[in-house]
Amino acid sequence: MKKNIWVLFLLLLTNTVIAQDNLTVVAIGQATLQKTEVAVVASKRSFTNSENIKKANEILTIIKNDLSFYKKKFSVKATEVSQATDASDWKSKSVDFLIVLEMTSAQPFTVKAITYSVKENRSLSEKVSSNSNLRRAAHELADSSFQSITGDPSIFNSKILFVSDRDSRRGDAIKELYLMDFDGGNKTQLTRHRGMVISPDISFDGKKVVYSLIKEGRSSKRNIDLYLMDLDTKESKRISSRPGINSGAIFMPDGVNIALTLSHEGNAEIYLMDMNTQKLKRITNHYSPDVDPSFNKAGDKMVFLSGRSGMPMIYMMDPRSQEKDVRRISYVGEFNATPRFSPDGKEIAFSSWLDNRFDIFRLDSDGNNLVRLTKDFGSNEDPTYSNDNEFIAFSSQRVLSRTKAVHNIYIMDREGDIFGSITENYGNCITPRWSK
Repeated sequence: MKKNIWVLFLLLLTNTVIAQDNLTVVAIGQATLQKTEVAVVASKRSFTNSENIKKANEILTIIKNDLSFYKKKFSVKATEVSQATDASDWKSKSVDFLIVLEMTSAQPFTVKAITYSVKENRSLSEKVSSNSNLRRAAHELADSSFQSITGDPSIFNSKILFVSDRDSRRGDAIKELYLMDFDGGNKTQLTRHRGMVISPDISFDGKKVVYSLIKEGRSSKRNIDLYLMDLDTKESKRISSRPGINSGAIFMPDGVNIALTLSHEGNAEIYLMDMNTQKLKRITNHYSPDVDPSFNKAGDKMVFLSGRSGMPMIYMMDPRSQEKDVRRISYVGEFNATPRFSPDGKEIAFSSWLDNRFDIFRLDSDGNNLVRLTKDFGSNEDPTYSNDNEFIAFSSQRVLSRTKAVHNIYIMDREGDIFGSITENYGNCITPRWSK
């Protein structure tokens, strides 16, 4: 089992009652949907030399891959450098929308994406990017086209935090914090503590990161301290070092407070803490440890883990007052872990220990309509929703051979259709947290 706040929680529990599986698990069927046909082309008149054509093809490939995540909505019929850049050129090919890339400047390299409705023969939007990172430029262009076609936000500009042990050596327990694009590109190491980073979260504006650190040392009583990082400067500062656990922190929508688990008063309880003043407000108050909070955006509902019924299960409460309207909402498996609200507050994803492994489930925020999303392959943990509610990133340990297994970060849609790993050959990668 993972060496994180969840293990610490289990060690605090003394009861051995196992919850009964008394909810019906719903299987998701395959729906047949009408897909939108899209063509993405780079203007041959604009990209004229081999170097620029190479860049154009790289951007085309990334835009196609981005749209492929929404494979139930889109079918990309073509990605090519072409002279056929008028909407009328594609009407006979059953294309609904055309995305045309034009190079507007070589120094700095600048690309414009024009999105057309082929059926209406009109331009819907134009987006210019001069981002020197071609992957990020492609994501920006793809997001603009996606929004002009659907009217909805995409995941293309989003980021995922995660923890990896890729710097560990034999006998070490080194886990550092990393940030990457939603598709696994542009991986960046954020911390170099030479310790064990656990329980990260990213702020709603994407500018700050909070995480806990177990620093390597000779002491058997190593503290779990809480750190705050500015993503622009990459500077970290310790903001809570109370005795015991300072972990499981998440940002609140107000940008001022975080919620976290503290054990300085003896029992693990959930608090709100002002990031500037470190002033505390206690939310839970029970003899059983309470950990791992997640809030809906309105701030009037909080889910968390508690052993109040025996083993750790998910509870819901109104966090505006201490111990207000607490009720249990999960009943699947022997115990649960890492409950997370969807951004719209309508669903909760979590992992449950069932059939000798963790699997990912989701249920409505009222505790109804339980759906099992993973099954029969590896141990699947740490779900986190995408900013548009459509996808879930999670960590999974899938066997590579009889002697070796590794954790990677995977993405699936909210119906359990898995797209694959986005962190291969990068050590054991765990605890993904999707930007809001």
